[in-house]
Amino acid sequence: MSITIMRQVKFCAGHRLLNHEAKCANLHGHNYLVEFHVTGNEVDSLGRVVDFSVLNKLFKGWIDENWDHGFVLWDEDQNAIDAIRSCQPHRLYLIPYNPTAENMARYLMDEICPGLINSIKGYDLRMKKVVLWETENAYAEVTNNVSLNQADALLQNAQKALHN
Repeated sequence: MSITIMRQVKFCAGHRLLNHEAKCANLHGHNYLVEFHVTGNEVDSLGRVVDFSVLNKLFKGWIDENWDHGFVLWDEDQNAIDAIRSCQPHRLYLIPYNPTAENMARYLMDEICPGLINSIKGYDLRMKKVVLWETENAYAEVTNNVSLNQADALLQNAQKALHN
C-alpha cells in the first residue's frame, strides 16, 4: 500500500514563451499554485507519511528562493534575459526549455524534487506528481508512474550493476 500527501505552494512569477503565436510572447506574470504530491509506503509512529511542515520548508523554501517574485525564462531567450538583467534589482531563473506550465512542472519534477525529497532522512518517500496551476482555470500535471517498489528494484539493480 502507498499513501500520498500533497503540499500546495503559491507564488508569483513572470515569464514569456519564446516564439509563441499570441500574447504569451510578451513578458507577463501569473499567480501560480503548485501542488507537490509525495508518496510513501509507511507512516511514522504518529501516522504520517512525513510532516507537512517538512514539505513546506523544502518546497516553499525552494520556490521562495528561486521563482517567487522573479522571472522564469528559457536559457535560449537572450532578448528577454537581457531585458530582465537591465533592471536592478532583478530575480532571474533560467530553465533549459520554454517556461510553459508543462515545462515548469516537468522541471520541478525532474530536476528539483529528487534532491529535495532525498534530503528528508528517515523516510521512504518519492515524488508522485507535480501539478502547476498557471491560472485558476488551467494547469499542467507531471506524474511519476514508477511505484515505490519498482523504484526500489530499479535502484537495487543499478547498484548491483555498479558493483559488477
